[in-house]
Amino acid sequence: MTRRRLLIAAAGASIAPLGLLGSRAAHAQAWPQRPLRMVVPFPAGTSPDLIARMLTEPLARALGQPVVVENRPGAGGNIGTGAVAKAAPDGYTWLFTIQGPLVTAPLLSRSLPYDPVRELEPVTLVATSPNVLVVDPGLGANTVAEFVEVARRRRGELNYGSVGNGSAAHLAMELFRSRTGIELVHVPFQGFPQVITAMLAGQIQAGFMVPAIAMPQVRAGKLRALGITSLGRTASLAELPTLREQGFGDFEAISWQAVLAPAGTPAPIVARVARELSTIIRSDEVRTRMLGQYFSAAGTAPEALRLLMTSERERWAKVIAAAGVKPE
Repeated sequence: MTRRRLLIAAAGASIAPLGLLGSRAAHAQAWPQRPLRMVVPFPAGTSPDLIARMLTEPLARALGQPVVVENRPGAGGNIGTGAVAKAAPDGYTWLFTIQGPLVTAPLLSRSLPYDPVRELEPVTLVATSPNVLVVDPGLGANTVAEFVEVARRRRGELNYGSVGNGSAAHLAMELFRSRTGIELVHVPFQGFPQVITAMLAGQIQAGFMVPAIAMPQVRAGKLRALGITSLGRTASLAELPTLREQGFGDFEAISWQAVLAPAGTPAPIVARVARELSTIIRSDEVRTRMLGQYFSAAGTAPEALRLLMTSERERWAKVIAAAGVKPE
């Protein structure tokens, strides 16, 4: 199944009925009896943090217990993701993360302290968004082609930022570099606010970023957006052409966010949270708020997220090999 078809299938997937039986049913019926924590492995103010906080209040109402966001940044999201992978599978610890720690970190780290396939249980795909190629206006580039020309002229002198090794921002630029032959130095940060700060300070000159963080600076004239990484234009960024439109082939690098649980979390609890989150994500209020952050709401069954993770890992493994990105 192609990536596009898989995302469409995932977005349309329904949550299966619970079917609680035996002791597992009794456990699920008694749950939750205390507050839950939603671990976000990125700093406050980042896109995952903002979207997670849209969901926790309505989820708390649905479950009858508080859902507390806990930011645990570091190592491109791997620290917080690893903490959830090792947490007790009792239904009180959940993970809200992007694809990097789930899909590409295992391909790019020789010492990853967790296995997302064995130690994490998919719950739901929350939202998707294109990335925006953003540059320092001081480069004098107004199009993607002009940026490539500048980068070739200043070979090896320009830096680009990402939110860590294996993140969508990192691999999008590596894919771009492999297709254009330009040389840029990768500088990883804890989150996109730090990437923005570094670009405004002149420490880095380019980066693929999530629109919610980049566009306020772009519209203030402090940064320049050159194009987006979806195959077609999006309504929330109608003024920005795609890289595909600008002659860079079928260039696609979509960011996505998801909720997972420690492996072994009782299936009835996972099913209930998936069902509640799907309802919340697909509500008019949350869909509108997500669109305001340049994200398209999804809300899928756990299996759809599992299939997406598998498909994405296969896809980016090929990109990593073609781009010559080495594990750290």
